[in-house]
Amino acid sequence: MTTYVPKAVQEALDAARLTGLKKKSRLRVLTGEDYFPVLRMWATGFSVEEEIAPQLRGLVDLFDGTRHLSQCLIVASEAEGGEMRYEFKRSTVAADKAPLDFYRAPDAPVGLLGNDGAEGRL
Repeated sequence: MTTYVPKAVQEALDAARLTGLKKKSRLRVLTGEDYFPVLRMWATGFSVEEEIAPQLRGLVDLFDGTRHLSQCLIVASEAEGGEMRYEFKRSTVAADKAPLDFYRAPDAPVGLLGNDGAEGRL
């Protein structure tokens, strides 16, 4: 038995699937000054809607809402069912503070109290 789906039905199914993916995802990709919604993301890449996004490549930033997740070097992989898939060549997790260049003990104090000459007073 052969399963045949007419082209119009397949296009309608793809459009409905893309609409559902866009509603579920808060992820977006920034390239230059333009944001594009990410439909799906996996460990080695992500996908965007093929019709609205230009051919992306190079360095992009991934966001979850307004939170910066990572900076990625990407390459186009394949287009299928209205989605353009991209693979990571490199993905660096974004941090909200600069990395330390020294070891900080887990039980180290966060700050020091100053001595203002009030010794013995309460």
